[in-house]
Amino acid sequence: MMAFPNSGFLSEASEELRAMLAALATEVKLDRAQTLFEQGDEGDALYAILGGTLEVSFLAMSGRKLSLSLMRPGEVFGEIALFDNGPRTATVTAAEPAEVLRVRRRDVMAQIRQHPDLAVDLIRLAGVRMRWMGGQLNEQVFLPMPIRLARKLLHLVGQQDTPNARITLSQSELAEFVGATREAVSKTISAWKRDNVVEASRGGLQIHDFDALRQLAESDLI
Repeated sequence: MMAFPNSGFLSEASEELRAMLAALATEVKLDRAQTLFEQGDEGDALYAILGGTLEVSFLAMSGRKLSLSLMRPGEVFGEIALFDNGPRTATVTAAEPAEVLRVRRRDVMAQIRQHPDLAVDLIRLAGVRMRWMGGQLNEQVFLPMPIRLARKLLHLVGQQDTPNARITLSQSELAEFVGATREAVSKTISAWKRDNVVEASRGGLQIHDFDALRQLAESDLI
């Protein structure tokens, strides 16, 4: 039986639910730039990352690509497909070679018919996930771009093994993550660079003053 992560969507799951998912899981390997599923595809499975990094993105109505997140080992995603086999709301692509566990909806539903108590656990976890997604949407809509950028940089650093490591994303890629233009992101980073909060170059960006960036991330006004 493959080990299923005790994190993200499943961080508050019961041992019984995680054991059931682990028993049903199969492994999928992805090459760099390979797409796991695309926005609009039918949702039919839950996934957990064993290794590598996956990018989550979607196309706005304008046709512009917006990157939502980079996901790393231990993260669980695609859980909405366990409740609704409607279209995927985002595209997931391997940013580097990756391995994921896949649990198909039909297999989960077959188990729930035999063990109805597992449905209660899944419904509770879905509520937690929806509250989190609502918070993310509020940030994207109501927070000024510099606050969104500061929070995204701190989030990306938190995913790295070494906090002081360089974030190897271009300013165009960062702009996709925060829903802004590259010019707006570049202007903000230039101001932070003058204040020695960050150091930026073609190779990416490195945070020098974590306390200052946290203050920016937690501020109501910048």
